Amino acid sequence: MDRGPYVLFLFFSKESRLDRFATIAEDRKSLARIVAGLFALLGFGNGIAPPRVVRAVHRAAVAVLRPAESAVRRLVYLMSLTIRAKPAATRPMPSDIVRTGAAKARPCFQLFDPRLRLSRRVKTPRATARITFFGDDGMRTIDLGHKPRSDAESDGLIASAKILRRLEALKLALDDLPRQARRLKRALQRRSKIPSLKMQGVMRPGHPPGHRSRGLHEVDEVLRRCQWRAREALAPDTS
Repeated sequence: MDRGPYVLFLFFSKESRLDRFATIAEDRKSLARIVAGLFALLGFGNGIAPPRVVRAVHRAAVAVLRPAESAVRRLVYLMSLTIRAKPAATRPMPSDIVRTGAAKARPCFQLFDPRLRLSRRVKTPRATARITFFGDDGMRTIDLGHKPRSDAESDGLIASAKILRRLEALKLALDDLPRQARRLKRALQRRSKIPSLKMQGVMRPGHPPGHRSRGLHEVDEVLRRCQWRAREALAPDTS
């Protein structure tokens, strides 16, 4: 007998919380292994990572990272259904805000899917900076040129700081799913008090970010399972 469908059936029946946690723990273990592989792919070792990586490696890492982030969001949502969280007390905004370097702060995992773009982004040549002014001899325009992108170097390398911070946030979320679930419960409580907010839920309509119809990596199958369970959990109980 195939164990997979049987486990999924138990998840949505009136089973114990231990059965629910078992399905979450299985996917969490798979995602933790995938995240470790991404760190290795980017050359992270002994707490040190290269500041720049080959473009092809960066692209391959992003192709796995996006569906992994979507799968973890759905695991956090499923975990939030099994716990209770007290609403966070509102605190006044401090008058003096001291900002520190963002790179030194602990990365925070994004709990909600990014909004779906209905129009495709068209790549156009970057506009150059110009200054137009009126002088004695009429209107004049001075072309100031443009600053090249930091990741568009001639050697084909891309800065790895952003993707490493996303990976770090993903790993921290996987290491403590109950904490992320409590964060999500409080965030949903705050969102419910804003009627004008269009996207109230965790998941956006349609396919999740990073979805691929043809599975090219282990993460695609993990995301498919997490998406299916999360959608079933959202479905109304007709029994």
